[in-house]
Amino acid sequence: MNMKVNYCGLEFKNPIVTASGTFGFGWEYGEYASLSEYGGFGAKGLTRTPRAGNPAPRIAETASGILNSVGLQNPGVEYFAEEIMPLLKDADTNVIANMSGNTVEEYCEMAQILSETDTAIIEMNISCPNVRHGGLAFGTDPKTVEELTAAVKKHCKKPLVVKLSPNVTSITDIAKAAEAGGADGLSLINTLMGMKIDINTRRPILANNTGGLSGPAVKPVAIRMVHEVYNAVKLPIIGMGGVMSGADVIEFMIAGARLVALGTGMFVKPDLILDVKRDIAAYMEKFGIEDINDIVGTLTLN
Repeated sequence: MNMKVNYCGLEFKNPIVTASGTFGFGWEYGEYASLSEYGGFGAKGLTRTPRAGNPAPRIAETASGILNSVGLQNPGVEYFAEEIMPLLKDADTNVIANMSGNTVEEYCEMAQILSETDTAIIEMNISCPNVRHGGLAFGTDPKTVEELTAAVKKHCKKPLVVKLSPNVTSITDIAKAAEAGGADGLSLINTLMGMKIDINTRRPILANNTGGLSGPAVKPVAIRMVHEVYNAVKLPIIGMGGVMSGADVIEFMIAGARLVALGTGMFVKPDLILDVKRDIAAYMEKFGIEDINDIVGTLTLN
């Protein structure tokens, strides 16, 4: 059985990667499962300069997931390029660098810096506030998405994957805009905005009031959006949102994802990758599937 997947011209030994922000810089999970088990992993989101993140509390558990408002705590893109990537050169997996910016210039500078490293892919998070346009997120306006993608692509020597926000009116319009701007691939979905209230104090539990919802609760939304985007553009997709099992990975692939990311599920089970790979192998054997790529985008609607 073949589990190898080609994504943006790169070979992944299997379709399983990790979602940025859930996997640190890789070695944090090393005692649970080798990095070589993954097709690739998404490193913690980077900004142009170091960030301390938001004040605590910044994580809140929900009935079927978590709310997070970590605030992109990270050591900055230059530290990652100079100090962290050299430590990952023998990881035997593809490293996906994730970047967030507040201006077009910041994104372009980060793309240029990351392009000189051994990262396989650069993932651009567009759920960030555009400080020059009233703080609205870059990823909510198709015209802005196209312009940003086109600008960053000029400075990017690695495949550029645009990470889409679900907090929009039309996910397909945003996907088409990223494609028009020259993106090489798409990843979706980012977290849904949510809130949790302490009924005793009548105040939000998170210090930042709202946070991003991830976990099983968002999976049906993510599956629907992956399906819609798969049918709207020609770009390869990394699907994510509430993956807890191999069955979830397969569901995303049937909807149209070529790679699928583990995220919140690894907070529950840090070695989830091992179960997921076994689940996928059992599914392929059960249905006589010789190549995992054969199930991508095979959804038949009623």
